[in-house]
Amino acid sequence: MARCEVCGNDYYLSFEVIAAGNRHVFDSFECAIHKLAPICSNCGVKVVGHGVEANGTFYCGAHCARQEGATEAVDHV
Repeated sequence: MARCEVCGNDYYLSFEVIAAGNRHVFDSFECAIHKLAPICSNCGVKVVGHGVEANGTFYCGAHCARQEGATEAVDHV
């Protein structure tokens, strides 16, 4: 068993995620999202789907990116 780095639960079905060369252990996708998902620079929501990256910044979608001046941003569908 391994302990989740977010909630501390010692769970026999925990799993590892390697992100940017760093090892993380979680007991649920909820905890993994809480720890690893980027945050929209405009509205603050966790970006769980594809999102949009513009000028090195993450956004939940093109609408938020355009509000911050990324006029060329389009959603990927």
